[in-house]
Amino acid sequence: MSENNHHKVIIIGSGPAGFTAALYNARANLNPVMFEGMQPGGQLTITTEVDNYPGFENGIQGPELMDVMRKQAHKFGAKSIYSEITEVDFSQRPFKLKSYENEYTADAVIVATGASAKLLNLESEKKFMGYGVSACATCDGFFFKNQIVIVVGGGDTAMEEATYLTNHAKEVHVVHRREGFRASRIMFEKAQNNPKIFFHTNKVVSEVLGTDENGRKIMTGVILEDTRDGSKEEFKADGLFIAIGHKPNTDLFKGQLDMDDVGYLKVQPGTTKTNIEGVFAAGDVADSKYRQAVTAAGTGCMAAIDAERWLEEYNHKVQLEEATKS
Repeated sequence: MSENNHHKVIIIGSGPAGFTAALYNARANLNPVMFEGMQPGGQLTITTEVDNYPGFENGIQGPELMDVMRKQAHKFGAKSIYSEITEVDFSQRPFKLKSYENEYTADAVIVATGASAKLLNLESEKKFMGYGVSACATCDGFFFKNQIVIVVGGGDTAMEEATYLTNHAKEVHVVHRREGFRASRIMFEKAQNNPKIFFHTNKVVSEVLGTDENGRKIMTGVILEDTRDGSKEEFKADGLFIAIGHKPNTDLFKGQLDMDDVGYLKVQPGTTKTNIEGVFAAGDVADSKYRQAVTAAGTGCMAAIDAERWLEEYNHKVQLEEATKS
């Protein structure tokens, strides 16, 4: 393995957390390397208008925001490698990482692999993602003022998203595949008592309907399929919010980094430190609660500072040990 494949800091993943960590570490002259993975820029690259990221009065397109962040990090010396880390070994230092093409070592690692929203896996869902279909009510609810929207799901996330959407939408229709709901009683009753929320049980969304004329996509409704008899009906709606949960992208770290039952990485309170010294977690990979671009960027900053300070302490310790031996 070439010495060129050793780095002081390797960041696994991109998006707001990874790019912010890279920016801070680059400005600290640590020459960080980002592995941008299968989806360079993260989830925001499939988002259209972003109106809630500070500093952009008139909003900004998700892919454009990620490109600006990437360029800013590169300006100060960060480097992107458009490949996926497929294997890590945190049992010894320097840490070992493998991609499909090469092997690398690092003194410190920042994990910013994010979390992926669970989707319905419909072709029509993909087609209208960002054009009426969303996986984040907090991000996109504002765009559906006085409109009719659908929320798919039966857990606390679905109830929370439906309740939030009543601040903007005229009607919120919750679609759930079963009669009973997994949501906690208090969350369900709160949604049930909201006059703007309507429930459709034993139903699934089997297709998203819309128009696509001259490159302008607009969702117009869905096909609801009854899970008992298979009957179908067209339901007109302006928006569809998928609220069936998120899956943190942490399979790569199983058996090495501590995580909760769902797979979110555990960090020491008030820090980004994982259970392994020198490995830090930032963004949605360690955040099951907020999942916002601005909070991801904030923890990216924290991880970079945590990594920089840890490296200073670690290098000082190594120097002392070498001096003692000589």
